[in-house]
Amino acid sequence: MSTPSTVDRAFEAALYDTGHATLDTGASLLAADPASDTELARRGEEFVAAAWRRGWQPADVVRLVRRDLDDLHVRLLAALVRAQAPRDRARGPRWRAQLDGLPGEAPARTDRFSHATAVLELYRLLLRLPALEPLEETAAPSGAAARPESRMLTRVRALLAKAEATGFPQEAEALTAKAQELMARHSIDEALVASRAPAGAAAPGACRIGVEPPYEQAKAVLLDAVARANHCRAVWNEPFGFSTVVGFEADLEVVELLYTSLLVQAQTAMTKAEAAQRAGGRKRTKTFRQSFLAAYAHRVSTRLTAAARTQLTDDLLPVLASRDVAVTDRLDRMFPETTTTRLRGVSDDAGWTEGSEAADRARVDPRRPLT
Repeated sequence: MSTPSTVDRAFEAALYDTGHATLDTGASLLAADPASDTELARRGEEFVAAAWRRGWQPADVVRLVRRDLDDLHVRLLAALVRAQAPRDRARGPRWRAQLDGLPGEAPARTDRFSHATAVLELYRLLLRLPALEPLEETAAPSGAAARPESRMLTRVRALLAKAEATGFPQEAEALTAKAQELMARHSIDEALVASRAPAGAAAPGACRIGVEPPYEQAKAVLLDAVARANHCRAVWNEPFGFSTVVGFEADLEVVELLYTSLLVQAQTAMTKAEAAQRAGGRKRTKTFRQSFLAAYAHRVSTRLTAAARTQLTDDLLPVLASRDVAVTDRLDRMFPETTTTRLRGVSDDAGWTEGSEAADRARVDPRRPLT
């Protein structure tokens, strides 16, 4: 009969119970046996690989570890993901981008006990990750060059960056409107090209976008509005802080860009609105910010929907309708059961008014139809 390794005994003590005493026992065992370090790291890479098999992606796990643990654990996770990557199967461009965006190197160790404690805390979280809906990103064929970002999307990024940076609402409005024009044209061009390709050449994909506290309900509503206006659908996973967006690749890129920009603009506008409220002698609280963002999301949804309709022409309707059917079919297969939820904490009239006005200033409807 073989003798259990130090790592096995530490895991038995620390990973299958949530008590602090058992965590200390496992960390003490590992700290006293430096020869266990290699096996401990290997087992961590196995936990990472198991997370990928359960549908998680690097950015998902980083987001969860950052929320539930500390920066030390995030850096330990990043080191494990990098170490496991060479043994992983081929992945797509979004996965590679997430690997490139991992935090820096793991921090220098302090004492062995503290390091072992942090490792076991991380492993305990990884061990308990549930299964997620797989996104099934397809890797490019071997030897194929990565598709470069279009010049149009490069221009969109530049316009949105300027809209976020300016302190003048009218300038931000004009820049965002121009960006929406370009994004709509980009989506339409991609749809027309795909409609001429052989059947089955393109299919809807999916990505996850972080929707994190505070005020995550309002943020999820905003993301849903952006997704629907750009021929995508979003499903919010509240416990794990993200929404899964389903759509064609060109539209997914647009949703990520526009949602991120509108969130930055909303935060800037909310900060200014709060300052004005305080200057007027009115103390504002969490309810003001929740109401502000809820109104902002509601108003942006209305404007985005109207803007999307201005892009429709008779020749485009069949193309976009077939893509909507494909997106809905993919969504239903990924999420056969979904529920709806109502926004909570929207009770501040001033916050609602300020948020609506901020959304008006950040309007994204194009100033003329695209033909």
